[in-house]
Amino acid sequence: MTNRTYRIIALIIALFASTVAASAQGKAVKTSAKSIPAAQAEKASDDPERFRKDFIRAAEEYRNSLKELAAYGERDAQKLEEQHGKLKELYVDGLIARREIEASDKALNDARAKVEDVRKQLAQADATLEAARKPPVTIGADVPTTFVARVAPAWTTGSRQVDGLIRLYGARYGVDPYLVYCVMHQESRFGAGAVSSKGAQGLMQLMPGTAARYGVTNPYDPAQNIMAGTRYLRDLLRMFGGRVDLALAGYNAGEGAVMKYGYRVPPYNETRNYVRIIGARYNGGSGLTPTAKTSQGSTKATRK
Repeated sequence: MTNRTYRIIALIIALFASTVAASAQGKAVKTSAKSIPAAQAEKASDDPERFRKDFIRAAEEYRNSLKELAAYGERDAQKLEEQHGKLKELYVDGLIARREIEASDKALNDARAKVEDVRKQLAQADATLEAARKPPVTIGADVPTTFVARVAPAWTTGSRQVDGLIRLYGARYGVDPYLVYCVMHQESRFGAGAVSSKGAQGLMQLMPGTAARYGVTNPYDPAQNIMAGTRYLRDLLRMFGGRVDLALAGYNAGEGAVMKYGYRVPPYNETRNYVRIIGARYNGGSGLTPTAKTSQGSTKATRK
């Protein structure tokens, strides 16, 4: 076999391997959230049942995209497997070098790993969708049915503008400003330009999909970011019956994760620590539990 043939075989392997990556990258774009006009997003979030239906519809689209991606990946892996078998025969006959069979083996293993990863994502999407389709349940039977009145401690982000925006949007959307403050402290330490390794942006660390849902055009603008983050907290509190712990878990891991685990805090270390840390700061030693419902406008705290 000539050197030219070796190069052709190597090129085929590289092309098949790149097909898997290209397919994954191309299909992932389809799952990104579409921008929703602010008025439309506001209307949807005012209706918890509509919010749930919109979530189910988005989850179905995401799952279908994963199915397509899995099918592409399986076909590509099968082609690589067939090619690998042919190369093994050539290697046994001494017609190709060891490095070429090793490259083929790596490409095949990478393709299989990608398919397995997509399958895991698909299984998780199915579980989330199944949980979301179940009729809403009564959440937190062990939680006091009366609202817990809070007296927030003195707080400041160090910026009069940001403090004012927190109070403005907290009052507008019926969310305790101190809860918004506590979430912001944990998310960004009040850094308007903060960006996480996962792509969350701004003061309230909005993910691109969440920002789009609430009509945010500039996630680094404090007003837009705080508006969207506060509305998201408002929607989560509504969705989970006023449970602060579940709202925080949803903010960190997504509302789908809370639904998936039976309307409980998901068993993720990051999420549980997130709820614990913010809950401790929010409660401020008041004796209140983070599972308690909260309300504003009272001057006396109710203790358990």
